[in-house]
Amino acid sequence: MSSPTSSTERKKVTTHTFRSKKTQDESITMLTAYDYPTALAVDLAEIDSILVGDSLGMVVLGYETTLPVTMEDMIHHCKAVARGAKVALLVGDMPFMSYQASVDEAVRNAGRFLQEAGMDAVKLEGGRERRTVVEAIVGAGIPVMGHLGLTPQSVHQLGGYRAQGKNAPAAKRLLEDAIILQEAGCFSIVLETIPTQLAQYISEKLEIPTIGIGAGAGCDGQVLVTHDLLGLFDRFTPRFVKKYANLHAEMVHALRQYKVDVENGHFPSQEHSFEMSHDDWDAFLGSVKSE
Repeated sequence: MSSPTSSTERKKVTTHTFRSKKTQDESITMLTAYDYPTALAVDLAEIDSILVGDSLGMVVLGYETTLPVTMEDMIHHCKAVARGAKVALLVGDMPFMSYQASVDEAVRNAGRFLQEAGMDAVKLEGGRERRTVVEAIVGAGIPVMGHLGLTPQSVHQLGGYRAQGKNAPAAKRLLEDAIILQEAGCFSIVLETIPTQLAQYISEKLEIPTIGIGAGAGCDGQVLVTHDLLGLFDRFTPRFVKKYANLHAEMVHALRQYKVDVENGHFPSQEHSFEMSHDDWDAFLGSVKSE
C-alpha cells in the first residue's frame, strides 16, 4: 500500500478546485475537524475540505445544541485546525448570532475567520433571508459556503432535527433559496437532510457544487462530522452517518486497561522509566550523606 502523499507534493485546494471538480464530475470530499491532530489526519487522508463546524458545541464542548457556541470558541478551534491542515480548503462555520444581527457585524465576524483564524472561507445558514449578508461578505473578498435544509441553528424554529423539503411547496422554496444563494455569490452550498430526489435536482440546476449530508448520493460532494464517522460521539448517531470505526469503545477499553495496569503495578515498567548510571547514583547518594 502506498503511503499518503505529503502535503508539500499536493496543491492547495481552493474554491476554484470545487468548481473544477463539479465541471469534471469528480466528487468533493469534506469532513469536520476541531483540533490540530484531527486536522493533520484529515489532510493526510487527502480530504478536499475541512469544515470547522459549530457542531463542535455538541461533539467537543458537550452542549445539547450548537446555539451556545461563540465566535471566540470558533476562532480558537479554527486556529488549531489551520496549524494542522495545509492543503485542504478550510471553512469556518459562523456561529449563531454572528451574522444575523447586522450586515456590518456579519462582515466583521467573517473577516475574523480569515484574518485571525487562518480559514479560507466561511459557512453560514439560511436562504433568501441571508442574501444581503452573503452579498456583503463576498463583496469584502471572503468566499461563502451556503447551508440549506436542516439548519441546526434554527432547530427551535424547525421544530427539531427533522428532514426538510418533503412536500412540494417546501421543496420549491429550497430550490429557489439555492438559486438565490448562488446569485448572491456563494461558491458552494451544503444541503442537509433533504430528500434525495430534491438534492439531486438542485445539484443539477446549480452551477456551483453542492455538498450533501443526509441528502443522498446526487450531490456534488459529501460531508460528515468526523466524530460520527469514527464513532467518537456516543450520545447519538444520525441515520445518515456511516460509522467507519468505533473509537469511543476502543478508547474506553484502552483507559480501563491503563487503570488495571497501574493498580496491578504493571505500569510503568522499566521500559517506560529512566535511570541514572550507577556512578551518578553513587555520587548523588554520597553528596546527600555528606550534608
